[in-house]
Amino acid sequence: MAVRTLSFSPFSPLSAFTPLTPRFLSASTTCQSSLRQKLPLRHHEQSQQPQTLHHQQQHRQLHGNRTRDPADIPQPTPFVPDPQTFLSLIGRGMSKHASKFTSWADLFLLDGKQLKELGIEPTRSRRYLLHWRHKFRQGKYGLGGDFDHVVDGVAHLRLVQVPRGQLLKQMRKQGMNKEKFLQQQQAGGVALPDGLKGTATLKPGMKWAVINLPPDAPDPDPWALAKPLKKYKEVVVRSGGRLAAPFLKLVKGTEGRVGTVSVQEGLWEEKLGTKVDGGERRRAEVRAKRRSEERKKAA
Repeated sequence: MAVRTLSFSPFSPLSAFTPLTPRFLSASTTCQSSLRQKLPLRHHEQSQQPQTLHHQQQHRQLHGNRTRDPADIPQPTPFVPDPQTFLSLIGRGMSKHASKFTSWADLFLLDGKQLKELGIEPTRSRRYLLHWRHKFRQGKYGLGGDFDHVVDGVAHLRLVQVPRGQLLKQMRKQGMNKEKFLQQQQAGGVALPDGLKGTATLKPGMKWAVINLPPDAPDPDPWALAKPLKKYKEVVVRSGGRLAAPFLKLVKGTEGRVGTVSVQEGLWEEKLGTKVDGGERRRAEVRAKRRSEERKKAA
């Protein structure tokens, strides 16, 4: 039997089924493969690579349990010294959970999942507690949180007259001290501008200021008070020199210039809104049903 031999030509139809790689193309492919080994992998190529032990360890470190920094624990204030007081101030019945927190650190380090395990329900209560914890860390207190002197949960406030900054500036220009100014004022030899003239309840060149002192402390020298004076949140001075603040109790016989603020339940509470006719989402439906029933009764 004779064997037939076929001559193969690159231009024959069989060449379509046999890939031929030119020399210049094979050389460029070799260069690309060598460069790919040297150059770093792209992002999509890295994602296709199998994760090694090193990658798995990094993954666990990124997504492991994160411990809070001790700096997240704010310092107690004289008005808020313990968890019981804090929970009483924020209201909404949170004081009933005070026994579940053994320390001040637990109050500010436990996360939402741990609060749920302690039995603080519903979710709205946990969110409210986390909300006030965040505010307290930032120094955003309610009334009394910035007081410096508190005795047995009671802070005493007083109104005193202190010299205005404009008066002190004028005294420095004229080279006058406190004693010289008071002597000339008694003799009537001090000329003050209209903005520094006194009133029926205020001496010339003075203004009202609120100070927080212990209850048995004597009245301080107004000229010796530190400048600038501290301003307490939600505490204001009404016309005529009277203290005013929420939950403030004025002391009788002081013409409204001495008052006390005590720790009490719900002092910082953010009140919940009340639903009218089922709330915003169901209001139209509830009112439509009510009108329908009224029409049926009228018919």
